[in-house]
Amino acid sequence: MARYESFSLELVGLEAEGSDADALFELGMMYSIGSQVEYDLVQAHKWFNLAAFKGSDVAAQYRKEIAAEMSRGELREAQKAARLWRQKKMH
Repeated sequence: MARYESFSLELVGLEAEGSDADALFELGMMYSIGSQVEYDLVQAHKWFNLAAFKGSDVAAQYRKEIAAEMSRGELREAQKAARLWRQKKMH
């Protein structure tokens, strides 16, 4: 439990700083494979989407691959989450 708690604080820090495409890509990778966080394709897609928006071609490819495994509802949820995150960062 302590590992997840300390990692959660680091993750929050990354999210707060996360305008760097590499950091956003790393979050996508973590969620896509369940490394130090629970496996979650919606969250992975969100982070890959944000990294792709920042110019990461690799993130755009991973986002496309993950999208093929997701339902329409999951895709909508991931896209909405990415939009909300970007809006929050702009204010």
